[in-house]
Amino acid sequence: MKIIVNAKPHEVSASDLQSALRELGFACSSVATALNGTFIARGQRAEVQLAEGDQLEVLAPMQGG
Repeated sequence: MKIIVNAKPHEVSASDLQSALRELGFACSSVATALNGTFIARGQRAEVQLAEGDQLEVLAPMQGG
């Protein structure tokens, strides 16, 4: 199915958020996720089902000084 990830279209075969993150290379647990503008906690990702056209934002922490 086609979803939008960080404003870019992607094709994924996964049906849930956790699997999609692995498929897209975001397996690191330290990322924050929002699906269609709603924050999704790490523990809920396996339960959240994706649909065609969903918009996913994945944010990784930045280090600096």
